[in-house]
Amino acid sequence: MHVHEQTVGNVYSADCPCRELLDVIANKWAALAIGALSDGPVRFGALQRRLQGVSPKVLTATLRRLEEFGLVDRTVIPAVPLHVEYSLTEAGQSALAPVLALREWAEGRYTFARERVDMRA
Repeated sequence: MHVHEQTVGNVYSADCPCRELLDVIANKWAALAIGALSDGPVRFGALQRRLQGVSPKVLTATLRRLEEFGLVDRTVIPAVPLHVEYSLTEAGQSALAPVLALREWAEGRYTFARERVDMRA
């Protein structure tokens, strides 16, 4: 069996290419951006306002990385002034279910996790 056959599709293998995709999706801002794009195309400024606390630099880098992996489309609208909209691709849409499930889990567990931290203090 070839090394490539043993590692592709096995996220626990050090040289599995899916690790890079997992790294992209597991990023806080990427996961939040995917969720924020779930209702359709959004302009950069509106997306930044929705993702409170993200800097323009970090949001730009996040969106570029999501675009690089084929999860987000960037569309320049030729208006005066020009504006850019971001939307999920088909692959990005397929990431919604796990990303939203993780968000719901985090929101539902926050109180419990916070209580545990407070009890230790």
